[in-house]
Amino acid sequence: MKLYCLSGHPTLPCNVLKFKSTTIMLDCGLDTTAALSFLPLPLVHSPRLSKLPGWVSKDGAINLEKELKECSGRVFVDSQPEFCLPEKELLDLSTIDVILISNYHCMMALPYITEHTGFTGTVYATEPTLQIGRLLMEELVTFMERVPKAHAASCWKNKDIQRLLPSPLKDAADVWSWRTCYSMSEVNSALSKVQLVGYSQKVELFGAVLVTPLSSGYSLGSSNWIIQSHYEKVSYVSGSSLLTTHPQPMEQGSLKNSDVLILTGLTQIPTANPDGMLGEFCSNLSMTIRGGGNVLVPCYSSGVIYDLLECLYQFMDSANLGSTPFYFISPVANSSLEFSQIFAEWLCQNKQSKVYLPEPPFPHAELIQTNKLKHYPSIHGDFSSEFRQPCVVFTGHPSLRFGDVVHFMELWGKSGLNTIIFTEPDFSYLDALAPYQPLAMKCVYCPIDTRLNFHQVSKLLKDIQPLHVVCPEPYTQPPPAQAHRSDLMLELQPPPMAYRRCSVLGLPFRRRYERIQLLPELAKSLVPSEIKPGVSVATVSAVLQSKDNKHVLQPVPKPAPVPPSKKRKRVMEEPPEVLNPKPLLSGAVPLEPFLATLHKNGIMEVKVEETADGHILHLQAEDVLIQLEEDGTHIICDNNEPLRTALRDLVLRFLQKL
Repeated sequence: MKLYCLSGHPTLPCNVLKFKSTTIMLDCGLDTTAALSFLPLPLVHSPRLSKLPGWVSKDGAINLEKELKECSGRVFVDSQPEFCLPEKELLDLSTIDVILISNYHCMMALPYITEHTGFTGTVYATEPTLQIGRLLMEELVTFMERVPKAHAASCWKNKDIQRLLPSPLKDAADVWSWRTCYSMSEVNSALSKVQLVGYSQKVELFGAVLVTPLSSGYSLGSSNWIIQSHYEKVSYVSGSSLLTTHPQPMEQGSLKNSDVLILTGLTQIPTANPDGMLGEFCSNLSMTIRGGGNVLVPCYSSGVIYDLLECLYQFMDSANLGSTPFYFISPVANSSLEFSQIFAEWLCQNKQSKVYLPEPPFPHAELIQTNKLKHYPSIHGDFSSEFRQPCVVFTGHPSLRFGDVVHFMELWGKSGLNTIIFTEPDFSYLDALAPYQPLAMKCVYCPIDTRLNFHQVSKLLKDIQPLHVVCPEPYTQPPPAQAHRSDLMLELQPPPMAYRRCSVLGLPFRRRYERIQLLPELAKSLVPSEIKPGVSVATVSAVLQSKDNKHVLQPVPKPAPVPPSKKRKRVMEEPPEVLNPKPLLSGAVPLEPFLATLHKNGIMEVKVEETADGHILHLQAEDVLIQLEEDGTHIICDNNEPLRTALRDLVLRFLQKL
């Protein structure tokens, strides 16, 4: 059993498990942090960004003015933003049988895998994961296609040039695996390969293994996966939460008794408490609005935004924000808000019960009805005529490199009254802000990550007790910035097996058993013999048929009678000749009674020597050796067949024949 690790990002995993003749990809996360190396894509022409000087090395030897621009004291790539793909060279991706998706953030690289590697398998995901994943992909494609760039930059990726560039470009890893965004036709083709599954639904793969999704409690439709055969069990835990938010709670019981547990997607901000961050978010927002400023919240179009809107709904009246408009701007804003209301069976019990009242499970429906929350596909069109300030704007992309957020950064960045609040933990907020410096607007970092922290995961592992744990390398050591914090890492016995991008792990357990079915007519012919209390054994002669990883023992076919004929016929292929099996022997030869039997039969001179495995009997007059061992008896006798046969018969008196 092997695990191939194609992504080095702990919360955007992509691993391939080879298990019992099946090849299973676990998630295909897309690392969008690579986009931070690129200049923002403004929706409206930006004089500032269009007049940036090109970069030339100090000695003038390297001139990349067309590819690299200097902005706010840093160097950025001036082309369409690119993303870091999972590793494609480690194994042949066309051999992958299935892809299991754990949540909508971990499927963003799917079109690169299904459309460009010869993949012919099936993708399994829950319905909310598919539908919200489709929205996030559609949003990404729209952001890119709205602001096309004329040229692509690739010269800077040359190894000899890259190492001479200023940081952070010179430290960027795996730059040759960076790619521009896919197209909408590739998204549709990739998602047509998805087969929907429900929680606890067992899916059989080629008769070899069963895969089952379980609720992970992190987002709508998010799953952990159980991959099991008759005798082995692997659990894949990715992006799970024990907090009470909008999704169904995490199912823990089914993860017990795992041989191997693959653990990814823990919180990226282990020191931040999500409840505390929500409180800070609300207080900073109200302070800015009271001061007459605007609030910008760069966020994804699904997920934490539902909780933010719910929190604001409860907070607005007490903070006298009742008249402040909230704008949600995204190409998929409308669909995202509607989907969250219709996936009732994937929500927590409290929200499910509202559906039967009937009430919408999320309060943003009421905010929309009362015109407190308005949503628009972009800043163009209706938004520009209805927009009024001070206001709160939720929009993407959290990297601040593309999407409507770029326009608001240019519009509001110069005023100290305004505030930008970062709630998504995927990007370093300082790197995200770098091309907009110097900024007058206030910046607040309130990352909200509800995934498991190290304390919760240690408690979970104590409860479910897997034999072996496999996890990304960063989880086995404290964060570099807090090297003294041993509580921010996994400390387990035995220590977890760590992986990094491009590593191949041999998982530490061997398959020892296989299940075989006996046909009833064959079972009827068996004659069990009891060899010790409670243990019976029977010999069997049968034909083993293996098909679709299922093994069946069938009776040996009887040869068909050959009709008498004078004509010479072609020689028929004969069925295998069935020989009567030799009897199997069980038991042990006891030393003292065996010596007594030899004396009775006239063999007096016997020298006994004790060995590590048993005894050696030297019959001196006859010059014969008898080795009595736990699992066998050997009679060594030269040129005296009658004596050897007589001694064999004496040994057989003490053994049981089957």
